[in-house]
Amino acid sequence: MSDPTLAHDINEVCRLTGSFTLRSGQVADTYFDKYLFECRPALLDRVATAMVALLPEGTELLGGLELGGIPIATMVSAKTGTPALFVRKQAKQYGTCKLAEGPDIQGRRVTLIEDVITTGGAVRDATRALRAEGAIVETVVCAIDRSPADENPLADVGLRVVSVLTRADLDAAQTA
Repeated sequence: MSDPTLAHDINEVCRLTGSFTLRSGQVADTYFDKYLFECRPALLDRVATAMVALLPEGTELLGGLELGGIPIATMVSAKTGTPALFVRKQAKQYGTCKLAEGPDIQGRRVTLIEDVITTGGAVRDATRALRAEGAIVETVVCAIDRSPADENPLADVGLRVVSVLTRADLDAAQTA
């Protein structure tokens, strides 16, 4: 990793301990509150900089997932010049009734941008919905991958997960 103190700094800012129910329904004793790093411009910039190097060749759009992926996708977009797309959990029921706000996705290669992945539920839902609308979705780049080491929680939808930091990286930085 080109930013050797990033894991330490993320831990310092957003690692919480206690009892937390995750989106998946799992209960965890550690929670990474991504909003605590996303609201700090300098730290968000460092995460986005690390993501730039992880983007697959041929990415045409950056799909930031509502809500935490949107600020990261915006920052990565500003760094790369690749247009951002803001992906809702559900298509809005008024106005344009879009699932994804931004450029047309039909036939375009969308790399999803997410904050934290554990089981990948939100990413899985977004992938299926975007593919149904004609997008080519093969990769998600996330800030933190909490899933078990050497396990791809999104293999069932054929999605490659690439992360800036893993749970193991954060645990190692905490004990260092």
